[in-house]
Amino acid sequence: MSSGRSLTRTLANTRIAIMLPLGFASGLPLALTSGTLQAWLTVAGLDLKTIGFFTLVGIPYTFKFLWAPLMDHLVPPWLGRRRGWMLVAQAGTAAGLACMGLIGPGPTPDVLGIAALTVAFLSASLDIVFDAYRTDVLAPAERGFGAAVWVNGYRFAMLVASSGALILADHIGWRNTYLVLAALMATGILTIVLAPEPPKHHMAPSSLTEAVTKPLTELFFRPGMAGILALILLYKLGDAVAASLQTAFFIGGLGFSASDVGYVKAIGIFATLIGALGGGMAMASLGLVRSLFLFGLFQALSNLCFTALAWAGKSYSLLTASVMVENLTGGMGTAAFVALVMSLCDHRYTATQFAILSSVEAMGRVFAGRPSAELVAALGWAQFFFISFLIALPGVWLVWVLRKRLAHSSAEASIPESALL
Repeated sequence: MSSGRSLTRTLANTRIAIMLPLGFASGLPLALTSGTLQAWLTVAGLDLKTIGFFTLVGIPYTFKFLWAPLMDHLVPPWLGRRRGWMLVAQAGTAAGLACMGLIGPGPTPDVLGIAALTVAFLSASLDIVFDAYRTDVLAPAERGFGAAVWVNGYRFAMLVASSGALILADHIGWRNTYLVLAALMATGILTIVLAPEPPKHHMAPSSLTEAVTKPLTELFFRPGMAGILALILLYKLGDAVAASLQTAFFIGGLGFSASDVGYVKAIGIFATLIGALGGGMAMASLGLVRSLFLFGLFQALSNLCFTALAWAGKSYSLLTASVMVENLTGGMGTAAFVALVMSLCDHRYTATQFAILSSVEAMGRVFAGRPSAELVAALGWAQFFFISFLIALPGVWLVWVLRKRLAHSSAEASIPESALL
């Protein structure tokens, strides 16, 4: 009974609750510059290689560490170091999404590509400060649940901006769909204004030089950091490869309509909720290391569902099952992964260090599109998804190899010893 009351107290606080709308704001633009944009381009008749090229607009997510020190060092004259930057970045992202809707593919898709790249830059900036805020405002004991709630908001936004957008586009058109979602993004500004201020135990770097050099030296000179960086790169790589052309597979490869895909992905929200919250709760007893291993293995196995779907052809039941399994395991894996990255950050340089670590992870997502298109063209969809399963296994293996180092890093971040192993 006492443990139940403790869990209730952990969940029922403003710091945890605010993670849901902030996670939603983080996930919305990513889908609109990747999967949903991919669907728009597919419907507009662009070829697969051109669509694969459009996945490169996500490059800012990989290189966001380059300007993260500015967001650690400079303090806006409103709402403090974290919330001030959140306000600027979210307003800019909303405006950029509206521009994408007004431009559209048209006869010169390059212009849309530039607009999407701008949105990706603003969204990556928003992620920099969101990640720093989450790490600064959550107490160590709240990180597992906080990450899970964040993932719920993030994944829900991905579903709204993918399945919701696909369904909406069939009724009001792509341009109006992007304008509606841009307005939804803008409403999140109120959340930032009402969000609690993080504790001010750690001062901002006194100079830009310190903001650039100190996070790097503090992070990269830790013992065993090369292995941890490899883990961060590989842990979600199999998922990134499988997801890079997933929408094109459903619509162009199997012949489902945009609405078909939209409705099925909407169903997947229930699996996402169960996966993220269930994974966050399981982390309290499994610990970070075991959670990373088990959830990573589940993520890898989920890719085989798409291999089966490619073999079966246009099957609504198998499509639904595949999407639900992917959402369930993806929510679990992301919750554990976010908790890991938070445990590795020094609060003095949270924005920069989180940006560096998440940029390493984003490399797989950003650069997977074009090689994936080549693999599909050479081997076919079924073989492509099987290869994505194989690509996921080295990340799971690294969790086991580095288990002692991961446990030590978590202990240094004040995660209770009982939650490690």
